Amino acid sequence: MQQCYYPKRALSGIALSSAFAFLLCTPLVSADGPANSSLTMPAAASDTPFASDREAVVWRREELKDIESLVRQLRFDLINNQDIEAAAPRLAELQERASAQHLLPAFIAGTHGGGSEARASIWEEWDEFAAGFTDLEEKVAHLVDVAEQEDPRETARALSDVGASCKSCHRAYRYD
Repeated sequence: MQQCYYPKRALSGIALSSAFAFLLCTPLVSADGPANSSLTMPAAASDTPFASDREAVVWRREELKDIESLVRQLRFDLINNQDIEAAAPRLAELQERASAQHLLPAFIAGTHGGGSEARASIWEEWDEFAAGFTDLEEKVAHLVDVAEQEDPRETARALSDVGASCKSCHRAYRYD
């Protein structure tokens, strides 16, 4: 089997270009646009892609665990190995999966208890809870920017900020 070797910078540029093209095609969440509906609290499973409240709870629990694992993998790629090429697809995946548009539909009003780690305060403080995802999206976008610049110190800081954003929400809205 013949192997093809490409310069590291060329591959990382291709991967990041693909990730950025994906992001340009993804609708942005804005306070005055129709995409803002992703920040509204779903009142029932029928308002979401989920068949039941239980399905939403199970999905969000697993999705958040997968995102946590993805951040750990990025730490290995970006900090330990300083390998932007390996991290590029994971960075794009993180941007997609750790977004309000992707996650908030699974937080159907009142879906705490019964296997959920969510506190009831999520629905009492919905605007603050949803704002946490906006903060997370900003932190992830910054991580992508500094990773592309291949600055290990700033990348480590940005990755730490992503983790801090997750933890701040967990402290306020999740039972451990």
